[in-house]
Amino acid sequence: MNLGLDGKTAIVTGGGRGVGEGIARTLTGLGVDVLVWDIDPAAENNVHHAVQHLLVDVANEQSVIEGMQRSIELLGRIDILVNNAGVNGPTVPAEEYSLSDWSRVIDIDLTGVFLCSRALIAHMKQRQSGRIINVASIAGKEGNANACAYSAAKAGVIGLTKSLAKELVAHGITVNCIAPVMVETDMLREMTSDYINTIKSKIPLGRFCTVEEIADTVAWIASSRCGFSTGVVFDLSGGRATY
Repeated sequence: MNLGLDGKTAIVTGGGRGVGEGIARTLTGLGVDVLVWDIDPAAENNVHHAVQHLLVDVANEQSVIEGMQRSIELLGRIDILVNNAGVNGPTVPAEEYSLSDWSRVIDIDLTGVFLCSRALIAHMKQRQSGRIINVASIAGKEGNANACAYSAAKAGVIGLTKSLAKELVAHGITVNCIAPVMVETDMLREMTSDYINTIKSKIPLGRFCTVEEIADTVAWIASSRCGFSTGVVFDLSGGRATY
């Protein structure tokens, strides 16, 4: 199926590795001019040779504003924003969760989505066109025990997605999110084996989602084939989601 993405432009936050790198690679393969935002300078070594890279801290307002200005200069316009950057945080009971860990997860996983989206809205409104795609999680729907900050942040992403979708629908801008179960990426290093096994046991398909499955879904949402959906949570849960 031709998704009609050839010649489009995109920013993928946290695109230097894992899910973000997979999304950037897939979009590039479909003819999209991709610019990766990542806070890790070494991420530039991981991205596809056809992908440009900017050092941006999504949790820092000024860094995001400057990054967006530079991105528009480099790409000419921004058609697609994929808010993927995120951290899991520790997997411990709430009473053991430190305020510093809580703030770090909320700042990156939720506030970062707000800052990046806000920085691009005026540009997309001016063009009366755009796609904003946020990476949420099944944890944002159901809540995962021993992941209070991550669950709260991803629930916030879902609510933010629905709010922005209603605000921007009259301007030709769609805002959707995906809610995958756990994916085999470096984020697993922050989690205990017991936590990982517990999460996997909840997935009827008996496995985690793949990076490729997420990237393909994002590409479809970004395309004109998905022009009538906005404010939607697209599940990638292997049968876990019940609503």
